[in-house]
Amino acid sequence: MSGPREDGRCRRAISILTELCQKKSLPSLDLDTCREFLLLPSDQSLIISEPELSVSLLAVIVIVCGLALVAVFVFLFWKLCWVPWRNKALSSHLAVLRSEAGHKDTMADKLKDTGAISFLEAAVKISHTSPDIPAEVQMSMKDHIMRRTRIQRQTTEPASSTRHISFKRHLPRQMHVSSMDYGLEPPAVAEQPTSIGRIKPELYKQKTVDTEDPKKEAEKTCGKINFTLKYDYENETLTVRILRAFDLPAKDFCGSSDPYVKIYLLPDRKRKFQTRVHRKTLNPTFDESFHFPVPHEELASRKLHLSVFDFDRFSRHDMIGEVILENLFEDSDLSRETSIWRDIQYATTESVDLGEIMFSLCYLPTAGRLTLTVIKCRNLKAMDITGYSDPYVKVSLLCDGRRLKKKKTTIKKNTLNPTYNEAIIFDIPPENMDQVSLLISVMDYDRVGHNEIIGVCRVGVNAEGLGRDHWNEMLAYPRKPIAHWHPLVE
Repeated sequence: MSGPREDGRCRRAISILTELCQKKSLPSLDLDTCREFLLLPSDQSLIISEPELSVSLLAVIVIVCGLALVAVFVFLFWKLCWVPWRNKALSSHLAVLRSEAGHKDTMADKLKDTGAISFLEAAVKISHTSPDIPAEVQMSMKDHIMRRTRIQRQTTEPASSTRHISFKRHLPRQMHVSSMDYGLEPPAVAEQPTSIGRIKPELYKQKTVDTEDPKKEAEKTCGKINFTLKYDYENETLTVRILRAFDLPAKDFCGSSDPYVKIYLLPDRKRKFQTRVHRKTLNPTFDESFHFPVPHEELASRKLHLSVFDFDRFSRHDMIGEVILENLFEDSDLSRETSIWRDIQYATTESVDLGEIMFSLCYLPTAGRLTLTVIKCRNLKAMDITGYSDPYVKVSLLCDGRRLKKKKTTIKKNTLNPTYNEAIIFDIPPENMDQVSLLISVMDYDRVGHNEIIGVCRVGVNAEGLGRDHWNEMLAYPRKPIAHWHPLVE
């Protein structure tokens, strides 16, 4: 009985000592004593130190994870805070530089107003040095001077009518009227070197040649022609008799010409006559008569056109010159045959008479209103097969080559002398009258095809001849309609 009990107690004691050795709860126990008592091998230390290894491994993992979290936190902080702050710092630096530049400009502007500042400083000095002036008076004087300077530096712009808003919307930016400064004198602008003062002889030489050549050609004559006119009142027929030509220019290599004459009674170009060709002569004698049926009331609006040509069998005929008699009643009443001599004017092509248009111009500066009244046309070119046209007038408002607005009249059917009496109105501010012009086009209406241009004319400051004179006369006499006949050109 004692044997098994001793056995159990020993095992129990050994198990208690083993637990004490593993837990190390007693400070007097050490590892060597436990090994000797338990008779354990030397590698058993690994089992005993396993809790320590697990704790240390767990600490290492925690430390590594903590460092990784710190690194991620630092990266996010740099992205979210540091980069925007740096950009903000750069933009603020640029703003500071710009403000400094603007401050310099404002300082320069302030230095320009030397007159007002000097006057103000003088007044302040007087107020400081004058013992008799009270302090309230000095302050009121200073406020008055500052208010006066501020008022002088204000800029005003003339008010425009609402009708002119649409016109100004189409104008280029450089044509908008700038505000007027009623204050001090404007600052002097630094002069830039230009080539205006340089003289270029070749330009002046070319200009003189260009201006002299048309005059010489216009004054150049190519001999004379003799013809007669007579009107038969009973048959309503105009008889044109070509007698002779004298001192014609030589067009052939042999020093001679083969002249003949074409005859038109404008504006009708479909009916034409032609003389015989005279070979190798500069003083031909034609003595041929031609008859044009025309009512007597139309004679005043008709023109006689004579074209002299040099015949060439193998190439195009050369034009020697032309004669245009605008007033058939110039030398006689046509009741008897009258001999007429005319100089043959130099020409290379036959001039086409497109007709004329009469219109009036009237401008009201206070209302900014330009009124063009299309009155009538005469002797228009026939555009249809019937020998007539269906004309209407189109008026375009131009500014630097750009068409801003256009308006049309009604269409007159089957006539070459239409009467309109229609007013076309444009709203133009007075300050823009020197920048605009009017293009008047006489059109032939075609129901099927494209409308054709019979002729045009232009009026404005930049126009030529009668168009410029008519415009200037309108500006010189405002509120008064001024009418003129204008020839149409291609």
